[in-house]
Formats: sequence, C-alpha cells, structure tokens
Amino acid sequence: MHLLKWLYPGLKFKRWLFLFAIGVLLTGMGLAVVFNYKYLDSFEELVFYVTYTWTGTYNYTVTALVGSIVILLGVVIMLLATRMIIRSLITVLVPDKSSRLVDMIYEHRRLDKGPNITVVGGGTGLSVLLRGMKEATRNVTAVVTVADDGGSSGRLREEFNVIPPGDLRNCLVALADTEPMMEKLFQYRFSGNSDLAGHSFGNLFITAMTEVTGDIEQALKESSRVLAVKGRVFPATTSKVRLSATMEDGTFVEGESQIPLVHKRIKRVHIFPHHVEAVPSALKAIYEAKVIVLGPGSLYTSVIPNLLVDDIAKAIRESDAVKIYICNVMTQPGETDDYTASMHVKALIEHGGNGIVDYVLVNNKPISQEMQEHYAQEGQYPVLVDENAIESLGVKCFKADIIDDSQMIHHDSQKLAHQVMEIYHTLQQDN
Repeated sequence: MHLLKWLYPGLKFKRWLFLFAIGVLLTGMGLAVVFNYKYLDSFEELVFYVTYTWTGTYNYTVTALVGSIVILLGVVIMLLATRMIIRSLITVLVPDKSSRLVDMIYEHRRLDKGPNITVVGGGTGLSVLLRGMKEATRNVTAVVTVADDGGSSGRLREEFNVIPPGDLRNCLVALADTEPMMEKLFQYRFSGNSDLAGHSFGNLFITAMTEVTGDIEQALKESSRVLAVKGRVFPATTSKVRLSATMEDGTFVEGESQIPLVHKRIKRVHIFPHHVEAVPSALKAIYEAKVIVLGPGSLYTSVIPNLLVDDIAKAIRESDAVKIYICNVMTQPGETDDYTASMHVKALIEHGGNGIVDYVLVNNKPISQEMQEHYAQEGQYPVLVDENAIESLGVKCFKADIIDDSQMIHHDSQKLAHQVMEIYHTLQQDN
C-alpha cells in the first residue's frame, strides 16, 4: 500500500513515470530489431514495411539503423523522464537550494572524507575556529567547557540547575549550515527590563530542550538538527562545576567570571567538585581524533578547565592524534598579563601533564603600531613568541598569519582552519 501512494493525484510524479515506461518500451523494441529477434513478428513486419517503403527493398542495415534510432529515442525519453522525476522531488525537499544541488552533494562527499578533528576549549575563540573547520571536514567535534557562571548562562545555571549553555550555543551556531535568519534567532539577546532581559534565545532554547528531553546530550543533538550542524558538540562534563583559582600570592578566588577581575598572577586553577565524570562521547571523540586542537580562547577560564575534568587530559595524552595548541595573539588582562607563548604552553603542561600538546600555532603577522597603542589602553599587548623556550618544553612551534586585523585583532576562521589542516597534511606526508 505504501508504494501505491506514489500514484496519488497531484504529486506530479505519475506523468514522468509513464513517460519513463514509454522510453523503456521503445528501447526494448529497438534492441529487438537490431538483434533481429524474429519472434516479435508484428513489430518485425512493421519495420519491414517501413524499410521497404523507404528503400524499395528489404535491407538489414537499414533495419538496424531504424532500430538504433528507436533505441536512441527511448534512451532520450528515459533520461528526460528521470530528470523530471528528480526535479519534482528536489523542488519539494530542498526548494531554496535545488539550483545548486550538485554543488551540495559534492561538498557533502568531500567534507565526509575529512579527518576526525576534536577541538577542546570554550568562549568565542572556539566558535571562531569551528566556523573555519566546518568548511574543511564534517568530522569535527567540539568538547566545550561548562564552568561559565556569568551573564545569561550563569542565571540559567542557577535558576534551572543546568550546565551553562552559552558556549555550547556559540559552537552550535558556528557549525550550523542553515539560513542566516536562524543563526540570528539563536544569537538574539532580549533587551528591556523584563525577566528575559539579557538572555539569548539560543540559551533559552537549549535549556528548554534539556528540560523536555531530560538530557543535555540529547538536547544538543536535537538542537543540531534544527541548525543543520556540520559536526558534533559535547560538554566536557554534565556535572555542575565551578572554577576557582589560586594566585601566586596565595589568595584564592572563586568563580570563572571573578578570576580576571582581581588582576593577580594565576598560579593554578581548580574545579569544584574536584572529580567529575567526563561525557563518554567526548572521550570517544578524543580517542578517535586524528587532530586534537586546544584553543584558541582564554587560557585559564576556557581551555584549561576542560583538562581538569577526570580522564580528559589523560585521553588527550594517550591519543595518537596530532595535538595542536593555538596560542592567543594578545595577552588577556587579569589572566595572562605579560605572558609569552611559552608561558601559555607551560601552563597547559602544568595542568594537563606532559604530552598534552605537541605543537603550538602562533601568529607571525606584524601588528601595526596604531593597533598596539589601541590595545595598550585596555592593558593588552602582543604575545611574545619565544620559540627557543617553547621548544625547550618539548613542543614544536609553527608560525603563520592567522589573524584578521582589518578592524580589531582577532583570529581569522579560514586562516586558522587552513593552518590546522596544513600542519596535519604536512605531518602525514613526513610519516
């Protein structure tokens, strides 16, 4: 009965199916004539009559020619019918993109062949990288920190007892392959003085989806379908963790949003509870990865918190993947003041252990004096690339132009993705 539904009126399908059947019939009849199948007497008599009338005598060569013309006509009709059947289906399933279907199929197949890449971090830096990586491979997974306690995410965390959705939302939107309006909707932030003021729609959507499904992983999976996400997004843990820091002067600061505000040199960061279980899917993505990327993003409040979750750092160290840390271009006030590139790497090793990173990607594009003076007013300065000190830590340094400085200094999505893939392919060739 299911197959009979294709015969329902109004589908604009039956006419082309009927035309295809005519093409098959003509092709079969033509083949019969060419191969001189005598048992098709009535058709043979028709062909004989045509050829005799045409030439005044019966000639097999002419008969074969007529049969070939019939075959060609049948094939043309079948191709036309097939084209119209496909178009009839496409205009219903993907009406807005039917004109570039071939490009979509090619792009999908190309990206499916890309390497498994797992990106670990949080904040805006992670979403910047993901925007570029989705154009290089569909096999990209983001493992995202859940220590955020400020803004909309912090409020939802306290009110609904959920993990903060902000960084997860940014990663979903960054990996999305959907209409710009849907992206704007997920990033829309309510204004005014109501209880919704300050909340982003995407945060509310993920929170509501978590309440409906009862599971954050399932909520992210369903949200990914809405946004047609190229890749996967997992929290590092589903436990409600808080970030704290011990400063070099011995003071203790609690709260991810409070750590940069004290403007003291950080000695070590911690999560509470101290031992929380990692999301199994996140660990699986790390072990299966060909490339693991740490950062870019705030060193102590976006990247390192993931390494404090049980088994995350262990999985990265034990992985055979190429492990790349993308170093920040500018120092971050209250977090990495006066830090060089090697100091960033050293902090990663101190929190994640030896083997947590093999390569560091740093920017080598000069920053204009005008830009440096602008950022200096905010207490931010270019990160000094001390290559010898980096290599003394057992980490190799890759230098490249990875920034967009047209208006402000920030990492460029396409340049970052290109360099990550370049490092991977270079190392593959060397091996």
